[in-house]
Amino acid sequence: MPHRVRIASINVNGIRAATRKGMLEWLDAADVDIMALQEVRATADELRLALPGWELVNDEALAKGRAGVAIASRIVPVEVRNVLGQEGLDSAGRWLEADIEIGGERLTVVSAYVHTGEADTPRQDAKWAFLDAMEARLPRLAASSPLSLVMGDLNVGHRELDIRNWKGNVKKAGFLPRERAYFDRFLGAAGAEVTGADGSTGTGLGWVDVGRTHAGDVDGPYTWWSMRGRAFDNDTGWRIDYHLATAELAARVTDYRVVRAPSWGTRWSDHAPVVADYRLGG
Repeated sequence: MPHRVRIASINVNGIRAATRKGMLEWLDAADVDIMALQEVRATADELRLALPGWELVNDEALAKGRAGVAIASRIVPVEVRNVLGQEGLDSAGRWLEADIEIGGERLTVVSAYVHTGEADTPRQDAKWAFLDAMEARLPRLAASSPLSLVMGDLNVGHRELDIRNWKGNVKKAGFLPRERAYFDRFLGAAGAEVTGADGSTGTGLGWVDVGRTHAGDVDGPYTWWSMRGRAFDNDTGWRIDYHLATAELAARVTDYRVVRAPSWGTRWSDHAPVVADYRLGG
């Protein structure tokens, strides 16, 4: 019999703060099997204390209290990797892969936290380098593991539908045409020539944006809202948290949802969990 595997991607904005504010209560009801976590901001020991009962692997940022990614699963991974690109790439605490055996099939899940960036500064240079490394890694990942899922806070709104105030952000990190062009290539038909949002051309990699495929051409649903003003109350958000699946895995999706908190005061992160169900095994 196939297994329903529920997988969530969550930027927790600090795992210790999130669990204090209500994340564990949400998890008790969510029936999640695998989680990709970003902005963990904790050591391995602190993570284990915050999430008892889970099989945990993590990659910490070099700077204490910054970034950090983790994967939490009900099943022990059979292999874990945290190397994205060449030596010197600023990827510590930002890329973690885990292979998990489910019902006789191997699923590869990735927790990714792309740099926020800042246009025309060294911070953006680090983001370009990371996106370059992602673009090189994705086809190799799909070739080695046809059931692969890259999740996380990727810090780019791909289309105008992904940002409520897109017109005011076309020159800002997160919605720069060159950033969006990477996603045009990631999600373009495999092997096809793709023209990016910045006018560049490249080769489509054939990955699938599970959220956009499921929601269709509608505004959002957004996954992040600024803590400033009334952005959450007004739903002035960004869709920057993704499930990017290989075509073979995308065909196994049975449900997808963004779990937006019922009110500003009940949030335990400035991001919403992005949850999808996949059919695996059997």
